[in-house]
Amino acid sequence: MVTRQEDLWLSLVDEPIGAIVSELEAEEPELQALVATPEKLLAFRTFANIRVGIVLGRLLMEEEVDGYDGSETWVQALLRNPKHREEIAAEVHAVAQELADEDGESPGPDEAARERFQEFARRELG
Repeated sequence: MVTRQEDLWLSLVDEPIGAIVSELEAEEPELQALVATPEKLLAFRTFANIRVGIVLGRLLMEEEVDGYDGSETWVQALLRNPKHREEIAAEVHAVAQELADEDGESPGPDEAARERFQEFARRELG
């Protein structure tokens, strides 16, 4: 059993994506309120990193970014545009909201699937 919240989170993503998610999380306390349990926090950070990466990848393909000259990365260049930053923040919020909307049940089969399995087990093992 995990006893501390820090035990749950391993840095799954290197900079800069993890830094972007961490920055948004620190700036907006309501995000933490939406993902208050350790399990939801882990899921939030994992899926937020993935979805931010997808948004950044799409933006890189859609936008023209100057070649690297040592002054800033392509991510920093994209984030200079406030619309891009807003889009990324909205994506992070969407992840938190989706997790908050979950009913708390653990993943697994629904009741109908359980009944089908029980019927199968009765027939086969009966």
